[in-house]
Formats: sequence, structure tokens, C-alpha cells
Amino acid sequence: MSDISPKHDVTREQAEEAVRTLLRWAGEDPAREGLLDTPKRVVKAYGDWFSGYAEDPAEYLKRTFKEVEGYDEMVVLRDIEFESHCEHHMAPIIGRAHVGYMPTNRVVGISKLARVVEGYARRFQVQEKMTAQIAQCINETLQPRGVAVVVEASHECMTTRGVHKRGVSMVTSQMLGSFREDPRTRGEFLQFIGVRRDR
Repeated sequence: MSDISPKHDVTREQAEEAVRTLLRWAGEDPAREGLLDTPKRVVKAYGDWFSGYAEDPAEYLKRTFKEVEGYDEMVVLRDIEFESHCEHHMAPIIGRAHVGYMPTNRVVGISKLARVVEGYARRFQVQEKMTAQIAQCINETLQPRGVAVVVEASHECMTTRGVHKRGVSMVTSQMLGSFREDPRTRGEFLQFIGVRRDR
């Protein structure tokens, strides 16, 4: 399941010099006082923003709990806030994800579902791809009867450049197993997360 990038061969110094190049290209002087430490700060921020490349989200789902007294109904985690970056313009994507699954005989700690979302969000992304990655990771690792993922996000590549349209959000979904096959199960999930089916 892992698609972790191999260890890169770019040094911190090279990364910082790339930031100085971009500052010069934008018309700035990287040597002026206010920008002297900017390359270091940007490289440090990248280490945080893109830490998802150094982890395998599926690992978070490997520890499950069997003692659930036969519980086999829907498990839903709503409103998982995330920040990501558009792979086309490197601009922020700010949103929230809703994740649900129908367990077989095991459940996973709910914080692990949030960590799966974070693991994929902290990479350069396309929202459609991220939605599918989250669903497929849960499906392949937990092997539940079904998985549902809905992602709502605003894209700064659209609000701060190009068409400059604010207040616009994009919604994507991936339904697998019982959520795809059974309209009632899908409808219950959408009701849980506050999405009306008659829209």
C-alpha cells in the first residue's frame, strides 16, 4: 500500500538556495534584513507541510481492537480538519474530511482515521486523488464491509490567483463496498455527516 517517496538527495542548503532564487525572481533582495532567515523558515515549514512523504498511512491502521461485543454497524468520524497543498500551483488546500466504515470483526482507534487523512494531506495533492487514497488505504488495510470518504475543501489556487473566486468549496467522495452498493447505507452516512441527499 505504501507509496512513500525514496529519500531525496537534495540538501537543506540547496533547498534554501532555491528559496533565495524564487525571492530574487519575485523582485526581492534575499540579503535584506527581513528576508535573511526566510529560506530557513520556508525549508522548515516544508518539512512540516510535506511530512506525509515520510510515513505510510496504512501503518496507523494495523493495530485494531477485537473486543467490541460484536459491533458491526457504521463507524463515522466527521469534520477531520486538514491542510494540504495543490500539486499544480503549490497553493494551500484547506478543508475537512468525513470518514466512515462498516467493520467486520475489528475496529480501529478513531484517532488513527484522522492520522490517515493527515498522512495523505501532508503531500502535494489533487483532492480527487487524496479522497481515493484515504478510502483505498482503509479498505485494503482493515478490509471492512464498506468505506465512505467525503472531502470538502477550498483551494487557494482558485481564490488567490486565476479566477479569484472566494467562498467556493469543492466536494469529492469515494464509496466502496456496502456504501457503493446499498443506497440506504450511503444515505445513512450522508445523513450522519450532514449532507442532504435531495440537493
